[in-house]
Amino acid sequence: MINNVVLVGRLTKDPDLRYTSNGVAVATFTLAINRTFTNQNGEREADFINCVIWRKAAENLANLGRKGALIGATGRIQTRNYENQQGQRVFVTEVVAENFQLLEPRSVSEQRRSADNNSGGGNQSNFGNSYNQTQTSQTPETPNFDRDNSDPFGGSSIDISDDDLPF
Repeated sequence: MINNVVLVGRLTKDPDLRYTSNGVAVATFTLAINRTFTNQNGEREADFINCVIWRKAAENLANLGRKGALIGATGRIQTRNYENQQGQRVFVTEVVAENFQLLEPRSVSEQRRSADNNSGGGNQSNFGNSYNQTQTSQTPETPNFDRDNSDPFGGSSIDISDDDLPF
């Protein structure tokens, strides 16, 4: 069975961080994800996907993610149900995120933060870092632009003649 979700969208509001009675961090957030097509009026619609993330990744998201931040998240779809105070059965479908990544560079986030500060909000980002349940951060590899990519097999000690090839 496969249950794998990859989402890229913007946070609709700051993540809501809470702790269970056992002290486990859990954050809920909603991603607004533009559809790839436009409606009859030529307007692009969006889907609003409810997500939940646990443990250290939840704390990281709550500390780093702000309303409007571009987020990539991977996880799985989960359904659950409960009985509300009126005695009605409520069904919930959500994405349980296993990790996330902030997808904007710091300069874009700082511009949004300065705009949000004028309206009372704030935003900060840590471009390229990903956060998940088992590791708190992963520093992205810096590409090596000085490397010579002209011959990918250059320096190889494999010596093959045309007679050795089966085709």
